[in-house]
Amino acid sequence: MSVLFVISGGFLGAICRFAVSQWFIPRAKSFPIGTLLVNWLGSFLLGLLVGSAPAESWQLFLGTGFMGAFTTFSTFKWENVQMIVRGETKSAMIYLALTYCFGISFAFVGYWLGSQV
Repeated sequence: MSVLFVISGGFLGAICRFAVSQWFIPRAKSFPIGTLLVNWLGSFLLGLLVGSAPAESWQLFLGTGFMGAFTTFSTFKWENVQMIVRGETKSAMIYLALTYCFGISFAFVGYWLGSQV
């Protein structure tokens, strides 16, 4: 049964990430704002989930499944490589800093809020 929770959550998370990415493609041509926002939101929501300590089925569905597919570490890394290859090193460094600094901060805030519930 655990596998079904992960598969179902992953399916929905991937669709949501795809939808967000498609929405941002024509709006942000040079900076990967869609991936940045998805990873920030995913960090916050995963922190919120873990902080609230839900039942294992919800952890599998939302945490492992949905958030695992919604957030994207590989796309984030590839976008940084592409920016560096194009000579946009400053943008790549800003992207790295924004993703890591705010991602960790949002995860912490989410965890704190979740633990207050």
